[in-house]
Amino acid sequence: MSRSPFLLLLLLVLGVLAVGLLAIGAFPPAVPPQQVERALPNERFQTGR
Repeated sequence: MSRSPFLLLLLLVLGVLAVGLLAIGAFPPAVPPQQVERALPNERFQTGR
């Protein structure tokens, strides 16, 4: 009983994806730090009455 080449290719692609996800999960890429922006109050539309 021989498997179809499509099924073998599909299993190979799924295996490569699983190994890739495991590698990214084990060694995540470094995220560059970003400065946090604070929201400033908008005084233009506030009424001082």
